[in-house]
Amino acid sequence: MANQEENKDSSTISRRKFLANSGYAIGGLVVGGVLGSLLGREPKQQTPAPNQSAPQQTPDFNQALMFFTQEQFKVVDAATERIFPKDDNGPGARDLGVAFFIDHQLAGEYGFNARDYMQPPFFPGEKVQGYQGRLRRREIYEIGLREMQNYSMSKYKKNFYDLAPEEQDAVLTAFEKDEIKLTTTSASGFFKMLVTNTLEGVYADPLYGGNKNMSGWNLKKYPGNQMSYANIIEKEGLPQIKPASLRDHLSH
Repeated sequence: MANQEENKDSSTISRRKFLANSGYAIGGLVVGGVLGSLLGREPKQQTPAPNQSAPQQTPDFNQALMFFTQEQFKVVDAATERIFPKDDNGPGARDLGVAFFIDHQLAGEYGFNARDYMQPPFFPGEKVQGYQGRLRRREIYEIGLREMQNYSMSKYKKNFYDLAPEEQDAVLTAFEKDEIKLTTTSASGFFKMLVTNTLEGVYADPLYGGNKNMSGWNLKKYPGNQMSYANIIEKEGLPQIKPASLRDHLSH
């Protein structure tokens, strides 16, 4: 009887040891490998002290695609950088996140022409009236970007975003001059929309995805969205004001 109890205790201890080494936990959750326990567990690594751990980066949701595919995004990113390039004066469209701004706009009301009258009949408008037709802005972008890629491949055998800067300029110039014929819209109309949206992305409030770090405003020394000028209105000269975004006031 004593031998049976001793064997039972030995079996229980051995089983507990196996379960602990194999990584099983309460509820059947496996947190280790059985094979690893049979081969011998590695020494447990010490958790680094809080001050030694890698800093947690806050996710920037403005840097996330909502409408473009990855390829479309790369085309827009390259094209807007040629329209508003980086130079000695400051950052270009790429550093300012302009392609993300355009992507977010097309994903919302702007891309759907939600506030425009879009019912037929359609007639060609005057140049000052811009595009007159049934296509939404997001559809015009899809057509324009596809044809920009097609033209680049047919002429240079490369994607637009892989072209040299002077080759990209040549493609954009061909669109501007309507040298490329699109069946449902005009190449120049798409180019003008792209230029307009590029400048909007450079100077719009960072809340909308572009003008990263308010660097576009810094180029113009524009103060952005200030709650009040009461503290400087009586000062002499032109005092420099640190720009503020709409996001800065969200907690108020």
